[in-house]
Amino acid sequence: MSDTDKPQPEQNPDSPVVTDEPVIDEPEVDPHDARAERSRSLLREIASGDALAGVLAVFLAIFVGSVMIAAIDEGVHETAGYLTARPSDFFAAVWEAISGAYSAMFRGAIFNYNLTEPAQQWRPLTETLKFAGPLILGGLGVGLAFRASLFNIGGRGQMLVAGGAAGWVGFQLDLPFIVHLPLAILVGMAAGALWGGLAGLLKARTGAHEVIVTIMLNYVGYYLLFWALTKEWLLKTPGSVNPKSPPMDESAVLPKVLGDQFNLHLGFVLALVAVGVAWWLLNRSTLGYRIRAVGENPHAARASGINVGRTYTVVMMIAGSLLGLAGVNQVLGTVSSGVSLDLDASIGFDAITVALLGRSRPLGILAAGLLFGAFKAGGFTMQASENISVDLVLVVQSLIVLFLAAPPLVRAIFRLPAQEAK
Repeated sequence: MSDTDKPQPEQNPDSPVVTDEPVIDEPEVDPHDARAERSRSLLREIASGDALAGVLAVFLAIFVGSVMIAAIDEGVHETAGYLTARPSDFFAAVWEAISGAYSAMFRGAIFNYNLTEPAQQWRPLTETLKFAGPLILGGLGVGLAFRASLFNIGGRGQMLVAGGAAGWVGFQLDLPFIVHLPLAILVGMAAGALWGGLAGLLKARTGAHEVIVTIMLNYVGYYLLFWALTKEWLLKTPGSVNPKSPPMDESAVLPKVLGDQFNLHLGFVLALVAVGVAWWLLNRSTLGYRIRAVGENPHAARASGINVGRTYTVVMMIAGSLLGLAGVNQVLGTVSSGVSLDLDASIGFDAITVALLGRSRPLGILAAGLLFGAFKAGGFTMQASENISVDLVLVVQSLIVLFLAAPPLVRAIFRLPAQEAK
């Protein structure tokens, strides 16, 4: 009888199948690494989602802001009392409140059609560009760190330290313009790079989380500047009790690009140059490739021979220099009357929103910076002409962050298809 004709023993379905293949034990996953990977995945989804979701997030934020404008308007409250009798009055009051607010914002940010002189009509646009300059620079600093999966929320500290260093050069040294201004800019950028690089170095050497480190460095930078403003050999104005430095020398002030009748200065041009440099760095350089590789998967990047720790340090140094340039923009351009503790003007935190809305890409950050510059410039006109608090602009900005941080919510509201995995 052949082997095939012999009866085969029955297999017990509950018994394990025995094979000749070697059994390979799968490595256990460290829960800390798993949580870190989930955090990186969430950050990548928020920072690099599709552009349509970003536009819709802005639309939703403006819509909610419109509802709030109507809710606080006195005319709307008055007509709501007889809504059922004459609903047309109620909707007319709602339209008047909302259109009046946003038309005032347009007049304050783009073009004031109530004036007759062309220079004054277009002055709001120059104000928008002036406010947009440091926002673009700050957004680039935050967005570049995002591309390496680093959450740089130390923009305030980096701006304060850089602004203090640039301000010291700006009023302490007596140099010709061709030397004084570039030196002040470079010193400020170097100080910002040093402050940002410190967070990157701690991340690389000790594994310290960059969020905690940059938050703490914000406080350290604030009180370091406060201390410097109490010492006459550093930043204090002699004989003054106010924590403010002397004004900048004329040779260290960023020149105005459209003449003295406008406040727009060279800082916006520097922001445009920074956008071009950041785009080339990320898309055309070897360092940019390493940054993007580390941001996608640091373990795979390390396996391919990339020094992840060094990349973290370099990225944070570049990010700090860009945010430092934003601080220089403030001290040497927008507020050249002296260094003070509020020189950052909340730009360090607004830069996070700009980077998120711009999807961490230089051209997107440029557009987002212009939008938020328009919000800042137009908010003051809206408050003056319509008696609507400028804080409403902050509410709209916060709502933009909220909707950006919840892309599935935006897609669900507008019934958009789910984003395909890349």
